[in-house]
Amino acid sequence: MYPIFLVIWRSLRNAPPPEIFLAELVSFLSGQQDTKAEISSEDQTVKIWNADSGECLKTLQRNHSGIFSVVWSSDSKLLASGGVDQNITIWDTVSDRCLKTLQGHSNVIWALAWSADGQMLASSSHDQTVRLWEMYGSQSSDCRNLKTLQGSSNSMFATVWSPGGITLASSSSDRLVRLWNPDTGQCLKTLQGHSNWIWGLAWSPDGKTLASGSDDWTVRLWNPSTGECLNTLQGHTSWVWAVAWSPDSQFLASGSGDMTIRSWDIERGK
Repeated sequence: MYPIFLVIWRSLRNAPPPEIFLAELVSFLSGQQDTKAEISSEDQTVKIWNADSGECLKTLQRNHSGIFSVVWSSDSKLLASGGVDQNITIWDTVSDRCLKTLQGHSNVIWALAWSADGQMLASSSHDQTVRLWEMYGSQSSDCRNLKTLQGSSNSMFATVWSPGGITLASSSSDRLVRLWNPDTGQCLKTLQGHSNWIWGLAWSPDGKTLASGSDDWTVRLWNPSTGECLNTLQGHTSWVWAVAWSPDSQFLASGSGDMTIRSWDIERGK
């Protein structure tokens, strides 16, 4: 089983850096009365939890094999899941109904990411592609494969949108991070520095920094405008699977195969 991490940041008054909570979760939803999170699993289900009480609120079942990625749309009305069966399932989170199954990938889907406006869904796969799916029309089930981004002869792992949705970043087993123009499908930049597979990507909320976590046990911080590596954070003793920013972009959390989460002060670089 692949461990998939989520860090939930909670701002506490008169407290040191935000508390960190770790679970086998892949994303979270805040801003509603109950904080909800979803979990992806090898038991072929998606479970939605109350992150405060630990109560399982509902279980969604549609996929026929392990699920590696689950993500909420920006308005929290839709949920997308994908994994081993090569398909993406779009869920209505109010009715718990499967709205659409998106087909096109020819291998495992590693990651999914909604654009900030909820109009685009990106999916990265072991088939060496990132696909962009467009939501259109008046129905939530109206969606189509708009573009297929190709530039690597290796598996595509993580994919994340910049906060403004202008740029898409992807990582690969070829040890590179690619920045894409989602409108044209053009690769704008290639970020090189890691010495092994890159599993995790996270764009800072202020859009100024892109973080990447790798099998080389390091986290790198990049300036997405120039492609410069700003810092290399070292301390983990195994691969870094996931990275996540605090809302103020001042702290970064990294989850690793060494069974630890590290909290990094970005200004201090440690």
